[in-house]
Amino acid sequence: MAQRPKRTFRQRRADSSDSDAAEEPSAEPGAPGEQAAPGPAEEGSPPGGGRAEAAERPLCVRGPRGRGRGRGRVWASSRRATGVAHLADSGSDVPESKTADLSTDEENGTHHSSESKDGQSSSPDSSSSLEEEFSSVVNIPDEAFIQAARRKRELARTQEDYISLDVKHTSTVSGIKKNNDEDPESEPDDHEKRILFAPKPQTLRQRMAEETTTRNEETSEESQEDKNQDIWEQQQMRKAIKITEGRDMDLSHGSESQTVKFDTSISFPPVNLEIIKKQLNTRLTLLQDTHRVHLREYEKYVEDVKSSKSTIQNLENSSNQALNFKFYKSMKIYVENLIDCLNEKIISIQEIESSMHALLLKQAMSFLKRRQDELKHESTYLQQLSRKAETSTNGSLAIDEKTQWILEEIESRRTQRRQARELSGNCDHQEGTSSDDELSSSDMTDFQKSQGDILQDHKKIFEDVHDDFCNIQNILLKFQQWREKFPGSYYEAFISLCIPKLLNPLIRFQLIDWNPLKFGSVGLKQMPWFTSIEEFMNSSVEDSKKEDSSDKKILSVVINKTVIPRLTDFVEFIWDPLSTSQTTSLIMHCRMILEHSTCENEVSKGKQDLLKSIVSRIKKAIEDDVFIPLYPKSAVENKTSPHSKFQERQFWSGLKLFGNILLWNGLLQDDILRELGLEKLLNRYLIIALLNATLGPDIVKKCNQIAAYLPEKWFENSAMRTSIPQLENFIQFLLQSAHKLSRSDFRDEVKEIILILVKIRALNQAEFFIEEYHLDHLKSVLKEV
Repeated sequence: MAQRPKRTFRQRRADSSDSDAAEEPSAEPGAPGEQAAPGPAEEGSPPGGGRAEAAERPLCVRGPRGRGRGRGRVWASSRRATGVAHLADSGSDVPESKTADLSTDEENGTHHSSESKDGQSSSPDSSSSLEEEFSSVVNIPDEAFIQAARRKRELARTQEDYISLDVKHTSTVSGIKKNNDEDPESEPDDHEKRILFAPKPQTLRQRMAEETTTRNEETSEESQEDKNQDIWEQQQMRKAIKITEGRDMDLSHGSESQTVKFDTSISFPPVNLEIIKKQLNTRLTLLQDTHRVHLREYEKYVEDVKSSKSTIQNLENSSNQALNFKFYKSMKIYVENLIDCLNEKIISIQEIESSMHALLLKQAMSFLKRRQDELKHESTYLQQLSRKAETSTNGSLAIDEKTQWILEEIESRRTQRRQARELSGNCDHQEGTSSDDELSSSDMTDFQKSQGDILQDHKKIFEDVHDDFCNIQNILLKFQQWREKFPGSYYEAFISLCIPKLLNPLIRFQLIDWNPLKFGSVGLKQMPWFTSIEEFMNSSVEDSKKEDSSDKKILSVVINKTVIPRLTDFVEFIWDPLSTSQTTSLIMHCRMILEHSTCENEVSKGKQDLLKSIVSRIKKAIEDDVFIPLYPKSAVENKTSPHSKFQERQFWSGLKLFGNILLWNGLLQDDILRELGLEKLLNRYLIIALLNATLGPDIVKKCNQIAAYLPEKWFENSAMRTSIPQLENFIQFLLQSAHKLSRSDFRDEVKEIILILVKIRALNQAEFFIEEYHLDHLKSVLKEV
């Protein structure tokens, strides 16, 4: 094998951050001295002498940086030598040699030596070049030096600047230390090494140093950014100044060029002093006009300021906040007390109202039941009489005691009514048109006693209440004061919507004794609550114009919410459509109520319910109370026979209902009235009874009464030549009766029939009949129309 030439190692400092032995002195006990091997300095150097110059400088080996080349340069981990290289060149000015502690490579494991081996084996050329390039001295420590460094490192680890909380840790560490002292050559196995699962705790001084370093770095970065920003702003300002200077230069050059181009040969017109004076006067006039306008505006503003100050002063003097607060507080307390009072009394009002309604309902149902029972028993008796199915020994009809008693009662009441009419002088009365609503003396006494008890309880409801809380007029005066003093807050609080709800219990209290079906009952306009509300509304005429007449609707709302529901209950449960007195009184109240309940852009649900209940009650009366029997003519030819009298009474009862129905003209629609009165009653019951009756003056009288009940507004159109379609059957019956009567000596009855035809606008039929029978003396009747 060829012998490798000697190499010269120049002393270098091993800079390793992982080794604690680097700070040890160069002469360790048991360590060899430094050696220096002379060798050619220029061996392996590149041409030009550059490498030789580099070989003269001391070279430093860096630990963490350049890990690939650094590890390749440090060979001590793979090639150990017992000797120490000394510096060969004694004439060179090199400082005192220091040893390089290579224990770091030993501590980090075998991967350093393996990397060195790989580097040496894979690149022999690079090793030779490194040998030629660096002429440094590497001190290779011996085994004793390495063990000493290891023990020193272990002592440093155990002597931390904090007290461990783990008791076992101290004993373990001390045990490890003792083992290390006893057997310095033994190294801890992998399972005995300490594994750090968290970063090493730092002392307060270390944390303060790190924070100071971080803060300094951030400050330096910010200062660098500010410095860059200032430099950029200065550059932009310099650019802007240059651009501005350039523009000024252009403008100056342009003005100079213009000055140069000015032509002095151009002559201006001569200056006239009059023209100048005129222009100055014109300018002066314009300025004076402008000055005058400004003066007027100034004066106006001054006046506005004065008026505003006076208004503010007046408001400050007139508005007393203490009095306002006192008024609102008293009004609040009053309303709360009023509501509490009404809430307490409403239960008693409802109880008495229900008791009165139940009493009237009981009376109405008793009348209706008695009429239906009497009609049933009398009809049965007449049927038996006409058949003569069962007769007694003396030839009279055998009837039970109950029927006999009912018939006697019926006849007794009829006799009393007849005697009363004779005393009053009313002789032109038809049997069946009177309302059979008389009560016996005992029933009347019981009714009056019950009604008196209810009214006595009615008076006790508000006997312990002050008038300010139960008198409607006093209540409205409170709200009237509010409206006069503070109209803004009054209308903003929507008091016009609250008053009907507050007055509802009090109005119901006053309506307990009110019976709209009773003839001569007090009208709503004569009631105290009605007049009080009207006065309250009339006193707000000026304010209502400003506030869209909100108080004007109070009366209509009260009627819709309070009066109409009560009236609807009377119609549904108590009203008897066969009673003319009840119907007339009810119509009178309904007209007045519906007149005051109309509101603009408002459809009253209570009004619709009232009209629907009227129609349904009339239909029920037609179906249940109208009964006109048909008997053989032999049974009814005798006007004094029971059959004839019963038939006559039932016909006039039905005709009375016909007239009561048509009294609703103007309240119910015409189509509804024609359906109820003409189709359901006239054509279905009355015409059939007339066709079955004996022709004579009585028939004409009944027809006249039918025509008298028809509303005149149905026939107001003067261009009508034919009547309404619902009267076609009635017209045919009139023409048929006129034909029969014209053959006899009933000329006056024929004329009556023609007049009836003319009244109902059946002019074509009347004219044809007159021409057919040559009744020239009746043509004047047609001409009058």
